[in-house]
Formats: sequence, C-alpha cells, structure tokens
Amino acid sequence: MPREVIKKADEVPMQEVDFEGAIGAYIQWLLSKDDGAENFAMRRFTIKPGGKIPRHAHWYEHEIYVLKGRGRVGIGEKVYEVEEGSVLFVPPDVPHWYENIGDEDWVFLCIIPLRKPE
Repeated sequence: MPREVIKKADEVPMQEVDFEGAIGAYIQWLLSKDDGAENFAMRRFTIKPGGKIPRHAHWYEHEIYVLKGRGRVGIGEKVYEVEEGSVLFVPPDVPHWYENIGDEDWVFLCIIPLRKPE
C-alpha cells in the first residue's frame, strides 16, 4: 500500500536533462515511482536563460503549469509563448520543444503518467 510522502521541492536533486541537444535544462523528479506513486510523476523543470529542450515526442501526455519566467513552446506545428500562471496540455505522440525566451530561469511543473493506458 502506498505511503504518504512529504518533502521540500528545493531539496530534491536537480539533474541535467539527458537529451541530445538540450542546453541549460534541468529536471527534478519531485514525485515518482521511487516515492510510491503508481499513476503519475510530478517533475519540475528549470531552463536557464537561452536554454532549450529540442523537438521530441513521447507516448505520454504532459500537463504543465508555469511557475516562473517566460518560454516558447512548440506543440506540433504551432508555437506558443507562455509565462507564469500559464497552463499547457501536450497530447501524447505530438512533437514538442521548449525554449527560455526570458532573462530569468523558466520554471514549470510537468505531470506525466507512469504507465500506458490499457
């Protein structure tokens, strides 16, 4: 049976995004399978000014909430500018990319499923 987990987000290790072409992008796995989560992972991304995560796609959807900063997001063939308070949905299997267009860190939460739907 899963147990409750309480921790400080700022104490979760920050790792470089391990994706070819990513520059100045970092991820923190705030909640994951390691914490007993069975359905969703909560991640926090920090993209430094001028940083980016290049075009890619996954089998899973993304729910994103921007905490701080400004960015440009490509979803499919469309490009959006987002800022603090913006929410985004990236459908599964749709190519997408991220780029910080501000002069401060762009920080956002990204929730993803941990397993494919049946």
